[in-house]
Amino acid sequence: MKRRRKAGEEQPPATVQGDLFGPVEVSAGPLAVVAPAEPPAPPRAPQSASEKAPAPEKAPAVEKPAVVERPVAVAQEVSAPLPSLPGAPARPARIVLTVGELTRQLKETIEARYARVFVRGEVSGFRGANARGHLYFTLKDAEACIDAKVWASTAGRMRFALRDGLEVVAEGSVDVYAPQGRYSLIVQRLEPVGEGARALAFEQLKERLAAEGLIGDRRVRPPRPLPFLPRRIGVVTSRTGAALQDFLRVLHSRNPRLSVLLCDARVQGEGSAEEVADAIERLGRTDVDVIVVTRGGGSVEDLWTFNEELVARAIHAAPVPVVSAIGHEIDFTISDFVADWRAPTPSAAAERLSPVLDDLELTLATHASRLRQGMMRRLVELRERQGSLSGRLVDPRRRLGQERLFLSEQLEAMMRALRPAQRERRERLRGLHERLQRARPQARLGEQRAHLLRLAARLQEAARTSISTRRAELARGQLGLERASPTARVATERAGLADKKARLESLQRHVLSEAQRHFQRLEARLDAMSPLKVLSRGYSVTFRRRDGAVVRTVSDVQPGELLGIKLATGGAKTLDGCEEIEATVTAVKGPVDC
Repeated sequence: MKRRRKAGEEQPPATVQGDLFGPVEVSAGPLAVVAPAEPPAPPRAPQSASEKAPAPEKAPAVEKPAVVERPVAVAQEVSAPLPSLPGAPARPARIVLTVGELTRQLKETIEARYARVFVRGEVSGFRGANARGHLYFTLKDAEACIDAKVWASTAGRMRFALRDGLEVVAEGSVDVYAPQGRYSLIVQRLEPVGEGARALAFEQLKERLAAEGLIGDRRVRPPRPLPFLPRRIGVVTSRTGAALQDFLRVLHSRNPRLSVLLCDARVQGEGSAEEVADAIERLGRTDVDVIVVTRGGGSVEDLWTFNEELVARAIHAAPVPVVSAIGHEIDFTISDFVADWRAPTPSAAAERLSPVLDDLELTLATHASRLRQGMMRRLVELRERQGSLSGRLVDPRRRLGQERLFLSEQLEAMMRALRPAQRERRERLRGLHERLQRARPQARLGEQRAHLLRLAARLQEAARTSISTRRAELARGQLGLERASPTARVATERAGLADKKARLESLQRHVLSEAQRHFQRLEARLDAMSPLKVLSRGYSVTFRRRDGAVVRTVSDVQPGELLGIKLATGGAKTLDGCEEIEATVTAVKGPVDC
């Protein structure tokens, strides 16, 4: 018989006596069930009852220490070795580990054994970086797969973008996550299989910039022309690099008068891309006519600064043309594609931007001589043409005298035509003035003014009368409105409404109190009929374990059948919270008087 107790309740020590093959008698309080002999089974958790078993006559008694169960899936038990029986082999000790202990031992073993491994597989299930910048994906091949994790600090140093189907070689360590019992690969370095990370990053960046229109045939802004003779050249490179010396040597050997503004920046190593981009931006805010981004030759790793997206976007955003002179003629970088002109070497960039001073002076002298000769020829031609035109020109004083004579004749003819018309108009004006004097409009104006004054007086009198009448009617209407005002009726209705509201609230409180009292009476009756009340008075509920049916008569059970008995405790609120006793039916008796 086994009795289940609540978590946290103390369990009495268990004592097991008997041999390995004899029957076992289990005693637990007033109930006792004798079980047939069975082979020893592993302990079942939880178990708190004492077990006793008589030993055979000739077999020595063996005492087993009590086993304290832990509330986990697998309990740890160390069984003491049994003393050797005459003629029987000794049994080895059995060690049972908890899940946490087993996982901890596996974690220590695996992480110590695989602290640094190289794994080759195909990327699967990649969904991009999460909110914190970490990368999660699966490495798989034809036989197995393993979860892989790349922390944000490592992902920021990757030179290429992950995608599903990409075969890579991952360097890292194996980590065991104990709460879920899962192992995964913590990646510290990734390298594509068949192509280097830098080459893949180079091609991916080229494709992205081409899609945005920064490079290629569909670039948004065509390459800007370089100035023929720049006033000032901005140079972005290392102050101590050989590329600067080669550039200045070739530049000043061809034209020592050119001005150079240097912006020192590291051209390789960690953080060099930010310095180069910042230098390009600073030179763009000065008065330079062209910017040269240059450095000497080197490996792909040495030139990788100029394959960074930050540098490419800084070159594209520069307000003046940019010349890229990176490495040797066989070296190509992203900066070469974005720049307005690519120079194979720093020396070639200097040759392109600096025409030879002697050649310029010779060209200027030749052009000055040709210009002087052309001006002389043009001056002779103009003098000859002036002589021919001066012969054809008439004396302006004679022409001026003729025009003056013509104007005086025209003025005299005009005066002869205007004098008769002026005389006629004066006569007509005199006649009209005389008629106006005879009509005397001042008299008519006085009569009209007096008539207007009479009309204005009548209008004012009529307006005053109309206003007085309207005011009297308005006073009578206001008096009638005040007599029919609903204020008194509104006050009466409000008083009645307040009285009805008070009666309604009183009735509501009375109904609510009656409902509460009725509910309390029902609650008391329901509590009195609760099965837990019956159980608390010493009764119990017995049910069959195989189907959970309640045992009501002796015919519901058979000998050997496993039963469950529920007993109520003081703190039990439901049947599931009651204590439960498991028992096996040993015998069934007939009905007797209770």
